[in-house]
Amino acid sequence: MDKDFAARRRRDLIIAAVLAAIAAATPLFVKDVVVQNILILTLMYAGLSQSWNILSGYCGQISLGHALYFGLGAYTTELLFTKFGVLPWFGMLAGGVVSALIAMGLGYPFFRLRGHYFVIATIVIAEIGLLLFHNWEWAGAAMGITIPIRGDSWLKFQFLRTKLPYFYFALALCCLAWFVTWWLENSKWGFWWRAVKDNPDAAESLGVDVFNSKMGAAAVSAFLVAVGGSFYAQFVSYIDPESVMGFQFSLLMALPAVLGGIGTLWGPVLGAAILIPLTELTRFKFGGSGRGVDLIVYGTLIVLISLALPRGLLSLFSRRKKTGAAR
Repeated sequence: MDKDFAARRRRDLIIAAVLAAIAAATPLFVKDVVVQNILILTLMYAGLSQSWNILSGYCGQISLGHALYFGLGAYTTELLFTKFGVLPWFGMLAGGVVSALIAMGLGYPFFRLRGHYFVIATIVIAEIGLLLFHNWEWAGAAMGITIPIRGDSWLKFQFLRTKLPYFYFALALCCLAWFVTWWLENSKWGFWWRAVKDNPDAAESLGVDVFNSKMGAAAVSAFLVAVGGSFYAQFVSYIDPESVMGFQFSLLMALPAVLGGIGTLWGPVLGAAILIPLTELTRFKFGGSGRGVDLIVYGTLIVLISLALPRGLLSLFSRRKKTGAAR
């Protein structure tokens, strides 16, 4: 069994390397700017969903307030850049650290809650953060922050003539989130998280430090999501509270993992590869009507997938394996 597990982990790593290589070569053949934009968003949300999955999928602490950390990453980076001239690369690290610390600070009261009480608490705190930034004049309040464009530069992470640098950064973020998850999955923390998810009381009776394991998952998850928020701010060159802290961001982090398979290594990637292009294409095809047709089409497809495969799209592969073994 140990050999099978080790073989599976090696296989996952090889598959990830091959997929990353294919993705890296894609811009050589795809020149359409609209398609490149969809690819960037797909990779970004795959990384964000993978990060969300660490806390909510593996540790079982379902959060619908991760937009708070996404927005904190974006605001920390851009406030440091516009107010003090700090390069975005350092702002990303600062945003990640700030978000991780706030996630652990919120963990002290919130991780004493269970089930739907915890979910509600995460929504409420994210909405409070949204309202605070709406009224924080120094941070631009509701008007937001326009990021000054100073020419194409890797140093300042700004590009006007091409989207390729953003594509490769989004790919790197996705790979980083996946690799961190892959590494943690077989670590002491990974086993602790799965034990906490299945039965916290039983896990604690066996010596698992339940509270600290939740805190660790929250810190890692928030840090990676904040880096994604920093990237998004640089990508769009303008932020306001609604554009980086709106509830839709929390949903778009959770949905790919839920659709692909929550608490799995490949679920967020598979879910994002289907969900984000679907989101963008339905908006492109039907969004101009003003009647919400794109949302109707998109929502209907999500409901149908969820009803047909409540355990996620990855369950299709597990069914095939069982069928093949039975034969």
